[in-house]
Amino acid sequence: MTLRSITLGADSYQLEVPALGYGAMSIAGAYGAIDESDSRDILDHVADRGITFIDTANIYGAGESERRVGAFLKNRREEFNLATKVGIENTGGVGKRTARGDSAYIKEQIDQSLQRLGTDYVDLYYLHRVDPNTEIEESVGALSDLVTAGKVRRIGLSEATAEEIRRGHAVHPITAVQSEWSIFARDVEAHVLPACAELGIGFVPYSPVGRGILTDDFDPQTLPENDIRRNFPWFTAQNLLHNDTLAAQIRHTAAELGIPTAALALSWLYQKAESFGVQIAPIPGTRSTAHWDELQRGLDSSLSSDVMDRMNALAEQVHGDRSFDPAWVSGGREGLLPRS
Repeated sequence: MTLRSITLGADSYQLEVPALGYGAMSIAGAYGAIDESDSRDILDHVADRGITFIDTANIYGAGESERRVGAFLKNRREEFNLATKVGIENTGGVGKRTARGDSAYIKEQIDQSLQRLGTDYVDLYYLHRVDPNTEIEESVGALSDLVTAGKVRRIGLSEATAEEIRRGHAVHPITAVQSEWSIFARDVEAHVLPACAELGIGFVPYSPVGRGILTDDFDPQTLPENDIRRNFPWFTAQNLLHNDTLAAQIRHTAAELGIPTAALALSWLYQKAESFGVQIAPIPGTRSTAHWDELQRGLDSSLSSDVMDRMNALAEQVHGDRSFDPAWVSGGREGLLPRS
């Protein structure tokens, strides 16, 4: 299956990828245990569907996601564009980790990632979070050194503010910025997306279906108490039922259109990106092949202006921030969070 492609970045550091990528956090057990054979099944499935852009990180499952992706890519590395990340220390669970972006750490971690991935280079290497104790110029300079060394082909930033993007881009061209963006999470629209459009930087939205709440199968009554999402304000006891009633409006609209809710959420993203003049490759992650096929229908769906307006109006009604710590994400550092 051949999918339409988009271009992240510009000039000699541009990267052509499918308009949809696969986020491999879930194959390391972030949303529940998954054995290696099931991980392989979902990777095989998305590849069969034309997905040749895979995103992982050294922090996912303390390296297990990279290891499983590497095993999948064995003997077919050149068929895929591979992205991974550095910049979060594995010092605890959600809300307890710290950002680290000094040059020595970045250069140490790339070798460990390459070993787990079974490759001698990655196509796109992100700074996963901006380290408040390290100047962004140092972090991007270290990433640039890895490009010179041939270990990294292109570099990106994750959850960087518009100012940080501009400062980093002045050191070395940034190919892509990765941040959360969905019908419910809109803060990147204020400053980050305009900066990307101005600088010719691609955008890679993660959690485009709101960690599952913007899907047909989400049920707040069955969300386990130990689910990782309980750490995020949208999913806490005081906010979850309210937010699910908003998501129910999206599900109702999707049903009227005859498409899965996840497809509507992705279609909304593509059309919003056009309005900003930004090329995007969302990276949803799922352990279910059926759910993946629902997501992929968003590539071919088109929404009317009325539906877009209805979706656009929902974000301001969401209760809770998108992050457990506003400073952990770009919108918090830009003064766009918190909400009630």
